[in-house]
Amino acid sequence: MNADFDVLLAGGGHSHLGVLRQWASRDRPAGRIGLVSAEPHAWYSGMMPGLIAEHYQTRDCRVALPKLCAAAEVEFIQGTLVALLPETPELLLATGETLRSTWLSLNLGSLPWLPEQTDDGMELLSVKPFADFIRRWQQWQEIPEPVGIVGGGAAGVELALAMAGRVPAIDLFCADDLLAGHSPRLRRLALRHLQEAKVQVHEHTPIQTVHGSTLVGEGQVRWRGRRLIVATGPSPLGWLRESGLRVDRRGFIEISASLQSRSHPHVFASGDCASLPGAVHNGVHAVRQASVLATNLTRASIGQPLRHYHPQSHSLALLSDGQHGALLSWGGVAAEGRVLGRLKDHLDRRFVQRHSTEG
Repeated sequence: MNADFDVLLAGGGHSHLGVLRQWASRDRPAGRIGLVSAEPHAWYSGMMPGLIAEHYQTRDCRVALPKLCAAAEVEFIQGTLVALLPETPELLLATGETLRSTWLSLNLGSLPWLPEQTDDGMELLSVKPFADFIRRWQQWQEIPEPVGIVGGGAAGVELALAMAGRVPAIDLFCADDLLAGHSPRLRRLALRHLQEAKVQVHEHTPIQTVHGSTLVGEGQVRWRGRRLIVATGPSPLGWLRESGLRVDRRGFIEISASLQSRSHPHVFASGDCASLPGAVHNGVHAVRQASVLATNLTRASIGQPLRHYHPQSHSLALLSDGQHGALLSWGGVAAEGRVLGRLKDHLDRRFVQRHSTEG
């Protein structure tokens, strides 16, 4: 394969789905464009709890990348990325193949932080990558056992509620308050739902290590079991952090309002792998950045002024309650109910359908 491109999209995250969708109908840059992804499908994160709760089928929750790429006249390249040389820029695949491009866009997401593990007495299952998580969870379901979950954010809460009744017992560990950063009312609603689902919640219980089948935090044994799900906060990809791009103190790529790398302006970044003041790491910003990113990649290729992305101070959050309802969070407002569950289902299905039917 000829390895030279005009534009390369690295990763099949939410931002790049929006870019492909826009380019399929308008404003596609001239020249040769490719998208590189380790998986042929892009999973929609908002529907993962519903899939676990068996409200959805696998096909409902993912977008076929080759089809969407074809609609946008973009070459789909399936491969695992292992390194980036930003000066060129070049991407190195696990096969040893190198891809070169004039413009590069990174939408590679992040991975949960994993506690240190001394041996294999406990199986750690990270919520990302989604494809691996779903495959292993389905295997676990063949012989259900008690499960521990590390992570007291929205992902941990939604997964605990989705898994309730499908495993013998669930213990949820939070380093801080449950749903820290959200309103006190949302926290109270979530705690009630978790209590009704018989999930044991351990707040202010940070976890550092796993020794055999024992979960340890602050020198104390916190839990014993063989299966642990890790839904902690985002951690940057190691090879991306070491690429030579300018990164923040945590290792995420620093970008400007135009979504360009602050050290290498021919490299764009969006979603969880990027660091932009005012934009927390969640799928909402990745989706909203798509339109700006699509336009800027086109404008950059022809030397036109670039648009700026302005993060909103508040974003709507809808958390699945595992029972076809949802919890709503908007600034300091919180609510719950089946109507919100139907709203979440409508929004989630619409997102997947909009990116699955182009062309």
